Amino acid sequence: MTRTYVVTGSASGIGAATTSLLRAQGHTVIGVDLAGAEVAGDLSTHDGRIAAAEAAIEAADGSIDAVIACAGIAAPIAKTMAINFFGVTEFLEALRPTLSLADTPRAAVVSSMASLQPVSAELVDAALAGDEARALEIGDRLAATPEGGFLNYSSSKRAVSRWVRRESVTPAWAGAGIPLNAVAPGTVITAMTAGLLGSPEGLAQVDAAVPMPLNYHQPASSIAELLVWLTSPANTHMAGQTIYCDGGADAVLRGDDIWSWNDAPQS
Repeated sequence: MTRTYVVTGSASGIGAATTSLLRAQGHTVIGVDLAGAEVAGDLSTHDGRIAAAEAAIEAADGSIDAVIACAGIAAPIAKTMAINFFGVTEFLEALRPTLSLADTPRAAVVSSMASLQPVSAELVDAALAGDEARALEIGDRLAATPEGGFLNYSSSKRAVSRWVRRESVTPAWAGAGIPLNAVAPGTVITAMTAGLLGSPEGLAQVDAAVPMPLNYHQPASSIAELLVWLTSPANTHMAGQTIYCDGGADAVLRGDDIWSWNDAPQS
């Protein structure tokens, strides 16, 4: 069964790998990116997101089976939150009414194992409250230092994973029969990471933060395969999950016990 997909960030990295895989399977893909895609759209602004969503719906002749949001940046600036969080959530919400008309609608987004790293609670809260102006103000303040600047990225990924978890079980998503989930990669070999991985210092920094005992750094295709399954009709009951496809980084960093927080106190 062929389906119609909307994929953001389709011109490079994980988005390009996902687009290529879907088309190889015979599906129709409406790519959204700054350039080199069916829809040229700037997801860093409200107007850009709405215009891109409207253009994607038009390009799909009003029929969309699945949305995969891959667009994102990793810069230590406030714009990272604008693209990685609001560029995902606002774009998905704009497409949701059309998506809900499909027989087997699905949605998936790209988070990151950075969602497990230190964040700015203030910034995450502003994002989840939908206050973009406040989020950008906080992000600009954080960007004054290198350490604070990185929090723009980790906070954007923590916020988008929490948004997915929160919204996935609401009447708007689960109630409409739309599984909504996220994938959290480890260190993916793309043009975006090439500079950092190209120096011994950068490589050591990345590997210390993202230990990957299983097969080490991963190709974009490893994430594409998972995104395609999550948005296929085969996924009928997975909702609100952030799946850490990260070579084992999550297991190394959080250990074997992520359940005892809910255990009754032992007398």
